Amino acid sequence: MFKSEKGITLVALVITIVILIILATVSISFAVNDGLFTRAQEGADMYVEEAEQEQSTLNLIDSSFANLMGKYGD
Repeated sequence: MFKSEKGITLVALVITIVILIILATVSISFAVNDGLFTRAQEGADMYVEEAEQEQSTLNLIDSSFANLMGKYGD
């Protein structure tokens, strides 16, 4: 009688690890060479600039509203 095989063989495990290493290498080289990190940094910088501009606009609106309330609030 033959034993039923259960589990994973060492060969299958090694092949899986090799495939994962190849995929990781391709992914890392794509991220570095294609400028993914550079584009992400540019996006973050644009976000900060827009947030500062929005905050200054909100401060201007708030001060204008406070002036109107002071003028007509009494």
